[in-house]
Amino acid sequence: MKTAVYPGSFDPITNGHLDIIERGAKIFDKLIVAVLVNVDKNGLFDYAERVNLIKKATMYLDNVEVECFRGLLVDFMKEKHSNVILKGLRAMSDFEYEFQMALMNKNLNSEIETFFMMTNAEYSFLSSSAVKQVAKFGGCIDGLVPESIKSIVVEKIQEGDVKHV
Repeated sequence: MKTAVYPGSFDPITNGHLDIIERGAKIFDKLIVAVLVNVDKNGLFDYAERVNLIKKATMYLDNVEVECFRGLLVDFMKEKHSNVILKGLRAMSDFEYEFQMALMNKNLNSEIETFFMMTNAEYSFLSSSAVKQVAKFGGCIDGLVPESIKSIVVEKIQEGDVKHV
């Protein structure tokens, strides 16, 4: 059974992320969406909320699991008996960063392989940061995040704005 790990912050999950998850789930026997706990970053959603949003958005995919992890990705992968990292790429700038990360992970564990998957052109402009920015200023996020979580994202962002007023 071939298990891949798709790591990221997913704050929040976008349709671009979901596209990679759906396509990865077709290729691998099991896909673990791994939400990275980054102690240096404050996100809009806490880690439990991110995991729940991703679970809600992917509940129809039987071979997808969602977990949080902290520390080195290679350690998490060892724990999960996986040697495949799945990464989505939108642009050349993504590739440069992800290529360096792939080489670092390979240096830490020579058994690790990184698979790069190009995003659907429809989502090449899309990022979690862009979604938050659009929603913060009242823009429409239809088609940017999974429909099943859209109202939660909008509510959370509006709630955040109230706190800063």
